[in-house]
Amino acid sequence: MPLLKDAVPLMKEPHPPPQAPLPWILPSLFAAFNVVLLVVFSGLFFAFPCRWLAQNGEWAFPLVTGLLCVLTIFSLVSLNFSDPGILHQGSNEQGPMMVQVVWVNHRAFRLQWCQKCCFHRPPRTYHCPWCNICVEDFDHHCKWVNNCIGHRNFRFFMLLVLSLFLYSGAMLVTCLIFLVRTTHLPFTMDKAIAILVAVPAVGFLVPLFLLLLIQAKSVSAAERSYEGKPPTWKKFGLGVHCSNGDWDDGWLRRTPALIPGGRMNSCRMKEVLPRGGAPCHPPQALFLQVLLAS
Repeated sequence: MPLLKDAVPLMKEPHPPPQAPLPWILPSLFAAFNVVLLVVFSGLFFAFPCRWLAQNGEWAFPLVTGLLCVLTIFSLVSLNFSDPGILHQGSNEQGPMMVQVVWVNHRAFRLQWCQKCCFHRPPRTYHCPWCNICVEDFDHHCKWVNNCIGHRNFRFFMLLVLSLFLYSGAMLVTCLIFLVRTTHLPFTMDKAIAILVAVPAVGFLVPLFLLLLIQAKSVSAAERSYEGKPPTWKKFGLGVHCSNGDWDDGWLRRTPALIPGGRMNSCRMKEVLPRGGAPCHPPQALFLQVLLAS
């Protein structure tokens, strides 16, 4: 059967050189330090300028900043210990020589083989080199919390960025109001702590605002952060042997998501097309048929 002959001869992908495992203690200490830093600055804020405002009858500032503080700490701790969407390791029984393709809108897209986890990665799944895991709907690895951001904890990440932005703004406004109300008073420890808290609050507002804009743009465009990086298909030797004898590198094309419910509206996959423009048709046994939900 000439059809089988055209689909079998895949070139063996070169194995990358073994990499030493990254030390886990330093990223974990950095993430714990961020939590402690947030708790310490919050404690100083509520113990000095916020206490003075509450003692003078202005309870609105402690109530609003207190709710934002609880929301920020909750989202930060939840993001630290959340599952980003880890896919369990497969086995060598599948093998990188087998081609698995999904059908989307009558087009064939090849699934990439993960040499570390030993399985064909679903669309938008990426292997994180820091965590050494494959994450479904991977966005990026956040070093501030030492965790990947993926399909299952992306909402916690957006909640953390939004709550931290609002909390920093509320702290800055409260400290400024406190300094304005106490201009007639001598310089005390309360004023020193207010300035100490207001300076990092200003420093966090600008990057958090830019991060919110970037994430809002990515969500509206149904994209992920790592998809904006330069393509590295040729680096990993991706492609498929087509019936006309060409080894095609293909290109990225945006298509509707395969699995509904919590995912974005599109995913980036590699389309299996020869240079002549007609799609390849390996045997149906080597294809993974995926039914699209309407």
